[in-house]
Amino acid sequence: MATDIQDQKVATDSNDDTVSITFTHKGVSHTFDFTTNATISDLSEEFENELSIPRSNQKIMISKVGLLKVPFKDPELLLTAIADKKITLTGSTAEEAGSMAKAAEHASRRATRRSRPMQKVSAYKTRDPKREQEESQYTFTTLRPLPYLPNPEKSLQFLQKLKDDAGIKAAMRKHKFTVPLLTEMNPIEHTQSNAEGTTRTLGLNRNQGEVIELRLRTDAYDGYRDYKTIRKTLCHELAHNVWGPHDRNFWDLCKQIEKEVATADWKSGGQTVGSEEYYEGGHSEEDEVHDHGGWTGGEFVLGTSSAGGSESTGQAPTQGMSRSEVLAKAAEERRKNATGQQEDTKKQEAGQYP
Repeated sequence: MATDIQDQKVATDSNDDTVSITFTHKGVSHTFDFTTNATISDLSEEFENELSIPRSNQKIMISKVGLLKVPFKDPELLLTAIADKKITLTGSTAEEAGSMAKAAEHASRRATRRSRPMQKVSAYKTRDPKREQEESQYTFTTLRPLPYLPNPEKSLQFLQKLKDDAGIKAAMRKHKFTVPLLTEMNPIEHTQSNAEGTTRTLGLNRNQGEVIELRLRTDAYDGYRDYKTIRKTLCHELAHNVWGPHDRNFWDLCKQIEKEVATADWKSGGQTVGSEEYYEGGHSEEDEVHDHGGWTGGEFVLGTSSAGGSESTGQAPTQGMSRSEVLAKAAEERRKNATGQQEDTKKQEAGQYP
C-alpha cells in the first residue's frame, strides 16, 4: 500500500519487517512500503501499478548510486540498501507518451512540408467539352496579315486577339459563324480622296463571310487603331454574313451582336499586344465608314450585292465564286484602287480638280 507524505524519511518497523521508500515524482513526494526482502524490480513494478508509468518509461535517479533504468544491471538490488537515499522518478504515463508521440509526429510532418519547395497553386477550371468544340468550329479558320507592310507579326497578334476575344467568341458561337479568312487591309488602298473630302473604309465582308478584311493600321503606318473601334467594325462585318444591304434587318442584327460582345467581354482596361497600346490616328471618324454597304461617300463607293457580299460599284458581284476567286478579285480591286488614287493625285497636281 502506498501513502503520500510531505517529508522524505526512512521508517523501519522491526515487528512488521517492512521498509519505506520515499521518492519524488513531478515535484510531489510519495512513500511506498515494502517487505525487507523487496528489490529494485519490485519498486519498478509498483511505479507501474500505482502511477501508470510503463517500466520502459521509468528513469530512477538515486543519490550516490546514479541513474537506473529497466532492464536493471542488478535487478536483485535490495531496497534496504537505498532506503536512506534521495530518490527521484521521472517518466511519462502511457497516455502522456502517446500524446507526445502524436505531437512529435505532427511536428515532423509540418517540418517536412516546410522543407519542400513551394508549389504554385493554380485555379481549377471546369472544362466544357461542348463549348470547346463549338469554339473550335465557329471561329476564324485562318489569320493573315499583309506581309509587305511593316511588322506583320504585330498585325497577326492583333488578329489573334480579335479571334480570342471573349465577346467575339461568344457571338460567333451563338450565331454559328465560321469565317475562313480574317485579314487586314492596306489603308492606302481603301482611302479615297476627292473634292468632297476623304473616305476611309474600316472593313469589308466578301462573299457572305468568305473573307473579312479589317483596317488595323493608322494611315501613316506608325501604329494601330483603337481596339474597340476595330472590334465594333468586326461586329458590323459579321452581321453581313446574314444580311447584305444596310436595312432594318441588318442593323437589328448588328446591334444585337455588338451587345452580345460587350456583355460577354469580361475583360477590362486597355487592349494591348506586346507592350504597345493600340491607338487611333489623328483623323476624324466622320470620314470613316465600315463598308459602304448602302452608304455613300465619295466617287468610289462600295455597295452590297443582294447575296450579302460587299463589292465595288460597277464591278462583277462575288456571289457563287470560290474562295480563291474571291481572294484574286480582292487583290485586283486593291490594285485598281491604288492606280485610281495615283491618277487622282496626278490630276490634282495638274490643277484639274479645284
